Amino acid sequence: MASILIVDDEGSIRRTLRDILEFEKFKVTEAANGKECIQKVSKEQFDAILLDIKMPKMDGVETLERLKILSPDIPVIMISGHADIDTAVDTVKKGAFDFISKPPDLNRLLITVRNAINQSSLVTETKALKRKVAKSKAQIIIGESEGIRRVKENIEKVAPTIARVLILGGNGTGKELVARAIHEKSLRADNPIVEVNCAAIPSELIESELFGHEKGSFTSAVKMRVGKFEQANGGTLFLDEIGDMSLSAQAKVLRALQENKITRVGGDKEIKVDVRIIAATNKDLRAEIKAGRFREDLYHRLAVIIIQVPALNDRIEDIPLLVRHFNKAIAEEYGTKIKPFEDAALSALQKIDWTGNIRELRNVVERLNILGGSKVTEKDVKQFVFPASNLREG
Repeated sequence: MASILIVDDEGSIRRTLRDILEFEKFKVTEAANGKECIQKVSKEQFDAILLDIKMPKMDGVETLERLKILSPDIPVIMISGHADIDTAVDTVKKGAFDFISKPPDLNRLLITVRNAINQSSLVTETKALKRKVAKSKAQIIIGESEGIRRVKENIEKVAPTIARVLILGGNGTGKELVARAIHEKSLRADNPIVEVNCAAIPSELIESELFGHEKGSFTSAVKMRVGKFEQANGGTLFLDEIGDMSLSAQAKVLRALQENKITRVGGDKEIKVDVRIIAATNKDLRAEIKAGRFREDLYHRLAVIIIQVPALNDRIEDIPLLVRHFNKAIAEEYGTKIKPFEDAALSALQKIDWTGNIRELRNVVERLNILGGSKVTEKDVKQFVFPASNLREG
C-alpha cells in the first residue's frame, strides 16, 4: 500500500484529500505545516507528498527546498490556489513533481498521485539495481597471508553487529576497503555508507560537513545543508583519518555517539540519527592522546573493535596474488590483453620496500604494463621500478 503525506494548514482540505485517497486504498498521513512535514519525513518513509504552497511559519516553497535536501527522491506535488499558479510553476523548476489547483479535480488528483508513485517506485527499483551492481563489482580483499586472514576473520565476526570499529594501518594499506567490506556484510548494507576524509576538510568546515548547517548560520550559508551524519542515517558513516579531526569537532562527534543526536551549525534543534560509525587512522591515537591532540573518551567510544591492517612489507607473500588482481583490472580498464609477469619479476617485486603499500604496488603494476615488454621481466622491474624504490633489507 502506497503511503502519502498531506501537508496543509487547513484541516478541511486535509480531511477532503484524506477521504479521497483512503477510498483509493492509499495509506495517508497528515501534517499541518512545513515544520511538522520535515519531522515526519525524517522519521517515516513516504511514496509521495501533497504540499500546500501557502502556509504560515514555513511556506511550501521553503518546505520543498528542505525536502529536496532531506529526501530528494520523494515526489512532491504542490497544491496551489488559482492566485499561486505562477509560484507553483516555479516550484516545478525547483524540483516539484507537479502541481494541482484548489479545489482539486478528482481525476487530475488521482492521475497525478499515481504518476508520482510510479516514479517513486521506479527510482527505488533503479537504486536497488545500482546497489546490486555495485556489490557485484565491489572490490575484494586480496591475500592469503596470516595478517590478511585475521582481518577477513574479524570482518566476518564484526559485520553483522552494530559495534563501532576502529581500523588502523598506514596510508595505502586498504583501510577504506575494510570499512566497505564491513558495511557490505552488515544488516545495513541496503542503506548508504557515507565517507568523510577528515584530513581533507579544513578544520573550520569539518563541523558543517559532519552535522550540516542552517541557512544564514555563517556568511556563505545561503541555504540549509544536511550533514554527513544525516545522510548516513540508517547506514554507516566512515570517518577516514579521524586522527586529523580538530578537538572541537571531536567533542561534537563524541556527543553524537553518546546521545545519537546531532545539531546543525547555527541551529538549536536536536536531530535523531541512527548511524554505525567506522573510523580509520594512520596515526598512533594513544600517542596523540598523550600529546593532547585526541580525546581519550572519544578513542574508547570508537575502539570497540580494533582491526589492524598489515603493511605490504609484512605480507610480501601476497604480492603475486595482488599483481595478478591489478594486472587483470588494468587490462580491463585499458581494453588490452593481460600482460603476464615472469616469476623472476614477481620475486624482484617482493624485494622492494613498499612504503606506499598497496596503492604504490598498483601504480607500479600499471607502470610495468605501460613500459614493460610483451612479458614483464625481472629486467623490466629493475629498469622501471628499482631506480625509484628502496630494496628491503635481508
